[in-house]
Amino acid sequence: MGFWGLIMGALVLVVIAGLIYLATRFMKFSFVRRLCRGRKPLMFLVGLGIVAAVTAISYFTMGYMNAAIVVVHFMLFFALCELGFFIARRIRRRDFLRYWAGLAAIVLTVCYLGVGMIQAYGVWEKDYSLTTEKTLGTLRVAMIADSHTGTTFDGEGFARHMEELQRTEPDLVIVAGDFVDDDTTRENMMRCCEALGDLQTRYGVFFSYGNHDRGYFNYRNFSGDELIQNLTANGVHVLCDETELVDGRFYVIGRKDKSMPGRAGMAELVEGLDTSKYMIVIDHQPADYAAQAKTGVDLVLSGHTHGGQLLILNWIMELMHQNDMLYGIRETGDTTFIVTSGISDWAIKFKTGCRSEFVVVDIEGR
Repeated sequence: MGFWGLIMGALVLVVIAGLIYLATRFMKFSFVRRLCRGRKPLMFLVGLGIVAAVTAISYFTMGYMNAAIVVVHFMLFFALCELGFFIARRIRRRDFLRYWAGLAAIVLTVCYLGVGMIQAYGVWEKDYSLTTEKTLGTLRVAMIADSHTGTTFDGEGFARHMEELQRTEPDLVIVAGDFVDDDTTRENMMRCCEALGDLQTRYGVFFSYGNHDRGYFNYRNFSGDELIQNLTANGVHVLCDETELVDGRFYVIGRKDKSMPGRAGMAELVEGLDTSKYMIVIDHQPADYAAQAKTGVDLVLSGHTHGGQLLILNWIMELMHQNDMLYGIRETGDTTFIVTSGISDWAIKFKTGCRSEFVVVDIEGR
């Protein structure tokens, strides 16, 4: 069983425990006690019914994953608020007349997840500035990753975000994988490809695969090959373990995703390249840092991690060491690594540990 299998199994157990726990909490509201005339079995059933209704609404509007997230966060906030009010009761030495802990938990959960949804659906610009001793001049690189089109925006929404990216006037645009997903429709995929083709840049748009781009479950109405055909028809440079020298100034090296068979090693990809020129690597999953640093490439751009997505989940991901870096920027030797939180989400419609973004990297060389 893999990492995500363990996470999903644990999530199912936590949700079941959460439903039972929350039913016992909703029993404590005065309107439930009055409705049931103090009969505890009936109070529990009413509490369970309320929790089930909230879970069902979340499921039908956002899917099973987000319904589970709603339940887990309600459980956590109820536990924290009850602890806080327990301490307050000890300090004031008398009980509260109403179940204020429950009301506080509901308000805090709704506000917290509301902010998380804003941070998932909104898109911010994240800027980095780098320098190099190589003869490069100035170069502005914009990167997007993990659009998973159809999750927080459709094709038209993606096009609007590309208009925002266009305002940064990038010299080139990098698409670092998971451009589409299994739930992306053909129409949205085609509109997204058109939006990339509409970008006005000096050197164009470069794409490399993520683990979702070719599809996992074969139920979407277009193939991975059709995706590539639409990208290339819109002028996008598709690099799959391939290297392109741009303007005689720098290389763009696009890797196959880690999940794809027959992936070339970094040493093989840079063999024979002019190391005096700046080298940019697109690698969807940030999981090959030692080999990349050893080859001395200058910049590695990745996505995949979604910045850890949610508080607590990001801590677990850090502890599990599934990736070399979860989010941000790191320098190892002569190599700079940047991981973006992504411009959208996969299945989860909340970001509480980060926010959606596109990245702009300004590089200043000799």
